[in-house]
Amino acid sequence: MRTRFAVIVALMLLVASCGVTRGDDGEGLHRIRMMVPNSPGGGYDLTARTAVKIMEDTDITGRVEVFNVIGAGGTVAMARLMNESGNDDLMMMMGLGVVGATYTNGSKARVSAATPLAKMVEEPEGILVPADSPYKTVGDLVTAWKANPASVTIGGGSSPGGPDHLFPMETAEAVGVDPTKVNYVSYDGGGDLLTALLGNKISAGTSGLGEYVDQIEGGQVRVLAVSGSQRVPGVDAPTLREAGVDLEFTNWRGILAPPGLSDSARDEMVHALTELHATKEWREALTKNGWTDAFETGPGFAQFLRDQDKRVESTLTDLGLV
Repeated sequence: MRTRFAVIVALMLLVASCGVTRGDDGEGLHRIRMMVPNSPGGGYDLTARTAVKIMEDTDITGRVEVFNVIGAGGTVAMARLMNESGNDDLMMMMGLGVVGATYTNGSKARVSAATPLAKMVEEPEGILVPADSPYKTVGDLVTAWKANPASVTIGGGSSPGGPDHLFPMETAEAVGVDPTKVNYVSYDGGGDLLTALLGNKISAGTSGLGEYVDQIEGGQVRVLAVSGSQRVPGVDAPTLREAGVDLEFTNWRGILAPPGLSDSARDEMVHALTELHATKEWREALTKNGWTDAFETGPGFAQFLRDQDKRVESTLTDLGLV
């Protein structure tokens, strides 16, 4: 009787374990986790949860656990990813901000050392001001900025090295303001930046627009210009080049896995993301959030990550931040 009971228990455990691991029936990923390297409600979180919902709703995957790991601009999450070498049930949403944070926080983790899965989207930055701001155009802001850089406070929802920081630094250089003189204030995500904007604690904010759709549509926040090559549909603002500033700047987001994955595990994850990219639901999400499709996998994305490491390190070195 004891032997029969032991066999039954063993079979039950085997069946239970099969329900939470990868299946061999060709139906794709069954158990996967998506790590988000910042707080709920931020750009990474929005992109990750949008992607996960679509993958679940279209049966590309089973249930996906999304969890946030907060700290040091994404460096804490990046360290966790690197420490889970060979773990084939973990993905991490990331982007330019995480690249910069690894440098400014003195981390040895590099995005180019993880397993590249897919670059997903690009997003222009915007120069944002509260509705009652005296700056009606980018020209107004630039005039005040050049006259007294310290008097113009620029806020961003990312730490030094992130897109909200790199964008005003490159903008300053383009208009003839010394980037080292820029009065930049870092906020912990888009929510805190919005509070500072609406409270007139800063002169202007730099951020992606997806997090501020409601405030822009409601007239609480105005967009002076967008940084991409084209205007953003539904946003009444010129590109920087149309406003006389010779600069084009885009943020981006992509997905990594831990280092040390087998080729088959990596290919399975890439296949799932490729299926996501092909859905009409993802195309609708791109339009809704003002994201530009930038899908790229394989060696192209791997080289892109290496180039981003070099780009950010060079910029931060010039600013004396690393």
